Amino acid sequence: MRPTGRRWIAIAAVLVAVVEMAMTGCDLASTNPPDLIWGIHGRKPGWVHKPRVAAFDAEDHLYLADLTDRIQVFDRDGKFLRHWNTPEFNVDGPSGLTVDRYGRLLVADTHFYRVLVYDQAGKILFQLGDGVQGTAPGQFNYPTDVVIDKAGNFYVSEYGENDRIQVFSPDGKWLRQWGGHGYDPGEFLRPRAMAIDDQERIYVADSANNRIQVFDTQGKLLRLWGERGEAPGQMSYPFDLAIGPDQCLYVVEYGNSRVQKFTLDGKSLGTWGEPGRGPGQLFNPWALAVDSQGAVSVIDSNNHRVQRFRM
Repeated sequence: MRPTGRRWIAIAAVLVAVVEMAMTGCDLASTNPPDLIWGIHGRKPGWVHKPRVAAFDAEDHLYLADLTDRIQVFDRDGKFLRHWNTPEFNVDGPSGLTVDRYGRLLVADTHFYRVLVYDQAGKILFQLGDGVQGTAPGQFNYPTDVVIDKAGNFYVSEYGENDRIQVFSPDGKWLRQWGGHGYDPGEFLRPRAMAIDDQERIYVADSANNRIQVFDTQGKLLRLWGERGEAPGQMSYPFDLAIGPDQCLYVVEYGNSRVQKFTLDGKSLGTWGEPGRGPGQLFNPWALAVDSQGAVSVIDSNNHRVQRFRM
């Protein structure tokens, strides 16, 4: 039986959609089960206690910080490799972690009002901020994340009274800032995390405004998207984000207990996860990291574990 005219139109529409997905390099998300779940709740080496931030290095080693104020290093499959402690104990721990292009570990030591820069063995190289809480240029209230641009400048997000992004030179000199506490475009309510793409556009998880804002390196707002809700494109407290090798943006939502995948211009490609404690379920996740193979490791914080999946 030959297709009718209407059936030809429907078939053509499907083919166009497939071609468009191939051209963007971002496939529609699915509800694939996790291919790996790992983590033992506790404080021993290799165990985790409410993990909150994580990042992969170039060798796909996962650096993870939890509420024990330590940085632990695992291989891609969750095998424990090594760990070290941050200088002072604080029950809230670091809330931001980035491995930069030089292989350094950038840690937002939130409640000590500073950024610590480590080598991969855990040696402190230097720090940004004097460790004194403040609102003046170069001081921090509660720093949350750090990224660097191609010139090596540091961009530090912070919340509290400041709700801003500050920029520092490679040697730690304060350069500029933007943002401010508020709801308007370009303002923030608890900016939680950042990512920077190859064109040096900075993506900010503006968590309490339930949106993503995108800036250039001078602080010019380029675009924003998101509002509070559970529908595709909506969010509830986006707490972390990362750009995958497929050039898509992955956002973990603390409030919705899920991961949402976007194109870099803000089109939702689907979600993964739901509230709960079983496989494929999340309990207030704080962070995620995407490895070189494109797999997402979501830090399932209140379940004290890591789940790896693909979208």
